[in-house]
Amino acid sequence: MKLTITLSLLITLFSIFSCKEVKSQNSDRQFWIETMLQVADPVLKNLSEGTLKQNMPFESLSIDSNRRKVSYLEATGRLICGMAPWLELGADETEEGALRAKYIDLTVRSITHAVDPDSPDYLTFGLLAIHQPLVDAAFLAQGLLRAPTQLWGNLSPQTQEQVITELRRSREIKAWNNNWLLFASMVEAALLEFSGEYDSARLYYGVDKFKNEWYKGDGWYGDGPNLKIDYYNSFVIHPMLTDILKVMRKHQLPGYDFLETQIERHARYAAQLERFISPEGTYPVVGRSIVYRFGAFHALSQAALLEILPPALAPEQVRCALTSVIRRQMESPRNFDPDGWLRVGFTGEQINMSESYINTGSLYLCATVFLPLGLPPTHPFWVNPGKDWSSKKAWNGEDIGRDR
Repeated sequence: MKLTITLSLLITLFSIFSCKEVKSQNSDRQFWIETMLQVADPVLKNLSEGTLKQNMPFESLSIDSNRRKVSYLEATGRLICGMAPWLELGADETEEGALRAKYIDLTVRSITHAVDPDSPDYLTFGLLAIHQPLVDAAFLAQGLLRAPTQLWGNLSPQTQEQVITELRRSREIKAWNNNWLLFASMVEAALLEFSGEYDSARLYYGVDKFKNEWYKGDGWYGDGPNLKIDYYNSFVIHPMLTDILKVMRKHQLPGYDFLETQIERHARYAAQLERFISPEGTYPVVGRSIVYRFGAFHALSQAALLEILPPALAPEQVRCALTSVIRRQMESPRNFDPDGWLRVGFTGEQINMSESYINTGSLYLCATVFLPLGLPPTHPFWVNPGKDWSSKKAWNGEDIGRDR
């Protein structure tokens, strides 16, 4: 009897956790939305009311007081960068559409506070003793480019001008000779799109460095002249380079034709990221900034959103792989503090896994995993039946062919 119960329990558990057998597209999408909003609520609810600086905690190994001053822009820019495609779908008569309407309003009000000099939550975009504001001005700029109708288009003319003023303020900051060059380029791409004016030197310098000098092969760029084995090709390099080139193509700037090559490289790197996901929904804990959690899959999520996945990589396969990661990493009850703010950690509260430049606001880069929510609920990514991902197939004995 005991053996029968055990086998029955194992069968039940297998059916619960098998994306292929049970998880419907609706339950996956609902889980993604619920998780994204759990992450987002403390930031947007406070910033939309002008209480972010009052209520957001500051957890960090750094003792530099300037880190705290920038942490609010970090949380804002990174969260909006990830949520923007979902918001861009706009309101409709469905339950999800009504939810989007609520969060579009919250985000627009949040941005309004962030750039209003008279707001208690006016954020720092210019040079401090540290250069960090450039980074998160760029993430906010990328978010606005990802939601030109629902975010940028719903800002008042005054707020739009204030956003442009603050983005220009980030020009005070010189980028380091690594992935930071793309932050400067991203800000200029947004200024080009929203104001028609841009600094060509800041726009082109970063793009040209990655295009002409720093590509190492097989989808990998150096983070500067040297290759580093971490997730910065996903956190920053591929997503920003692709989005910058898209703006350059739209405005027919010289050099935009590199976009075709970049998309091929981005797709190859995305295929490798998918293979990093184990059958259990884990992935290698390597490199710096690992406490950005599932933000490590920014480039894979963006490839799904832009529909540039390699032909052999089915969208529903990516959905199941990413769902497994999000579920696994969200299992820890210590991911959030009692007020719902993210804690510094990889899966839980693990501050010693972070670097000194990381703080509570930095963690919201995890939101970039949710980019495929910008695909409508009827897209194959969401409606196709679940499919096992590469590592799960291989470890189950399936011949998936060689990686090439």
